[in-house]
Amino acid sequence: MPSLAPTPDSSLRSGALQGAGLGLRRAFTAAVAAAIDQPAAANHRPAAASADPLAPAPAPDLVRQVDFWEIAPENWIGVGGRLGRQLRALTERRPCVAHGLSLSIGAPTPLDRDFIRRLKQFLDQHQILAYSEHLSYCSDHGHLYDLLPIPFTEAAVEHVAARIRQVQDLLERRIALENVSYYAAPAGGGTPLSEQAFLLAVLAEADCDLLLDLNNLFVNSINHRYDPRAFLAALPAERIRYGHVAGHYVEAPDLRVDTHGSAVSDPVWDLLDLAYRHFGPFPTLLERDFNLPPLPQLLGEVAQISAIQQRHGPAHRRVAAASQPRPPNSGNPQTGAYQRPVAANHV
Repeated sequence: MPSLAPTPDSSLRSGALQGAGLGLRRAFTAAVAAAIDQPAAANHRPAAASADPLAPAPAPDLVRQVDFWEIAPENWIGVGGRLGRQLRALTERRPCVAHGLSLSIGAPTPLDRDFIRRLKQFLDQHQILAYSEHLSYCSDHGHLYDLLPIPFTEAAVEHVAARIRQVQDLLERRIALENVSYYAAPAGGGTPLSEQAFLLAVLAEADCDLLLDLNNLFVNSINHRYDPRAFLAALPAERIRYGHVAGHYVEAPDLRVDTHGSAVSDPVWDLLDLAYRHFGPFPTLLERDFNLPPLPQLLGEVAQISAIQQRHGPAHRRVAAASQPRPPNSGNPQTGAYQRPVAANHV
């Protein structure tokens, strides 16, 4: 299959990320592919409203409003045909990051090296600028089809950090771990830690980056009764790679369920604003996994991210390019280039 030739829009695919992004769904992949093939025009007339909730928005709006796209690699590895061509057209022309679902970084079983090999090929092929995963596990001699919390213990910190370092070696790039939502903290042997202390210890021990999910932070703060502002203030600014916002379900006054199935709530928008005050604007992405509204409505929330970023001045923080393989011990962790950590207990 011949590769798609770059279009004038390919100049928008810079070597770094900033601004507001959106998670790519197959339901509107065709609309995105059509958008990137059409140059924006000042006299473009919006299409008439459609009864289809996923009807394409005006092409120039897609191009201008979404600064970067997030892809779940497990949903696309090995996909060919029309969908594969549409994905390749997007990744050739627009900045993209990847957010994994099945690395299972906290699992007790060995890492799936075959999957990591295929993942590396995918990241390299599509010039993915950043790869992130969940600080959780989802397998134990087979997939469990859920993201399960890791015990907040010092022993778990050492276990997870060693696996993160191994993955970074195999992928030849730094990765980011997302603070996850959870509903019960599992017991584990060893010294217990708070959620905050566990997260900070993993980031430091593994020398990896953070995908800061503001919705997960808010959901956990309600369910486990802590101050999300204090949690936020303790995070290391230099490790924030990019951010997520999403919606959740209010089950009860003291219980929130992380669903990604509704609009972002006002408290989460407030936390995002506070995060920008603490750290400056960083790339931030809207997640929406089901109950998908019309695409223009999603773009409205993406625009709201941009508006909050603009209130806090130029978005100087960027996700550095990580698309090309880098040898160990090269680069600077502050720029996102891979650098093997040096630790006394890691050979």
